[in-house]
Amino acid sequence: MSASGGLRALAVVLPLVGLAACASTSSLVAQKEDHLAAAGFVVRPANTPQRQAMLNRLPPHHFVRREHGDAIHYVYADPLVCDCLYVGDQSAYQRYQAYVQAQNLADEQEMTAQTYQDQQWNWDNWGPWGPGFGPMGFGPGPFGPGW
Repeated sequence: MSASGGLRALAVVLPLVGLAACASTSSLVAQKEDHLAAAGFVVRPANTPQRQAMLNRLPPHHFVRREHGDAIHYVYADPLVCDCLYVGDQSAYQRYQAYVQAQNLADEQEMTAQTYQDQQWNWDNWGPWGPGFGPMGFGPGPFGPGW
């Protein structure tokens, strides 16, 4: 393949990779926003030039805390997916944070180690697993004293 052919192939592939990344980012943001709405955040569209200008001043896809008197509100700006602002009070923010913690715990539990049961697998091919397990077959190994 010539250098120009390689460049043409790269010119075709790179935008596709970029689109895939954008699509996955957009879907992740959309999922987060579904959870915001479920937690009690209210959607405020940026449907006027003034709202659009204000939305663009906020950090996208991050929470901003606003205190007004005794009231605390949390604002989440999305200029890309919905072109809107999510506004919630302290209880909506706490419900959202509780959901995030529960989801993180569920994800962690899903990733816990499972016992591998395969009669064809030969663990001995991977070296010693007894008390001498470690670098060069001796010592506690790189994992520390708990191993």
